Order: sequence, then structure tokens, then C-alpha cells
Amino acid sequence: MSRRYDSRTTIFSPEGRLYQVEYAMEAISHAGTALGVLASDGVVLAAEKKISSKLLEPSKSSEKMYMVDDHVACAVAGITADANILINQARLHAQRHLYNYQVLTKTADATTLTPDNFDIVTLTRADGVVKYAQLTEAESQKLLDIAKAESAAADA
Repeated sequence: MSRRYDSRTTIFSPEGRLYQVEYAMEAISHAGTALGVLASDGVVLAAEKKISSKLLEPSKSSEKMYMVDDHVACAVAGITADANILINQARLHAQRHLYNYQVLTKTADATTLTPDNFDIVTLTRADGVVKYAQLTEAESQKLLDIAKAESAAADA
């Protein structure tokens, strides 16, 4: 019965369901996790490597980590086929910027960031328990102000 209603994302089934959206949500739930950690002296990117079968030889490369440019890397969570399009656009943007201005792109333009555009999360481990805390908008704004001041000082 559902075969007639899952050919397009805009066709509702008689029960009012969008099967294509449900299929996409199911596929994303099976995808691996990606995590980025910002430290005072660098950034750590980690991605979960899903093993589909014990019979397959584990690959040496990660399918969730990509180099965008010489100074930019990214980790992918979710469907990598969708992310490949975004990564290719980021690579193209970085190369165009380098070609036009002969300088590397900035990874984040602090002038356009506001606390409602991003979330900052801290992970801490104490006594064998991992604690997850999301910063409030005020705390995010404070960190953003510090980053803007450091960026202005570096540009001067």
C-alpha cells in the first residue's frame, strides 16, 4: 500500500504520513556520531565509525572526516551523500577566496555570528560520569565578544 505514496516527498498517504520523510529520519538515526572539541591549543574532531559487518575488513580512512582546505577540516554526522554536496561547496568557496585574495579564508566571521545562530556545549568528565551542559545565550554572547575582541586585536 505504501509504494504508491513514497515516490515523492509531497505525496501524503491516506493516514496523513509522508513516507519519504520517515525513511530519511530512519536513515539518519542509523548514522554515526561526529563530535568537535575546541581546546586552548587546537581542535579535536572525532567521528564514530560504524562497522556494518564483522566479515568486512576495517577501512584505514574515515568516511566522516574531510579536509576542506589546508587549514579547515570538518566532521560529518548524518548522511554523507548529503554532506558531500556541502563539502564540495565549501572547498570551492575556499579555493575561490584564495584565488581572489591570495589569503586563506577565515573559518568563522565573528561579525555575523549571534548567540541564536549557534550553540556551545561543554562535555566534562568527573568521577566517571560525563556531564553535558549547553551554554546560555548570555554565556555564548560573552564568548562571542571575547572572540571579536581577539579577532580585532589580531587584525590590527
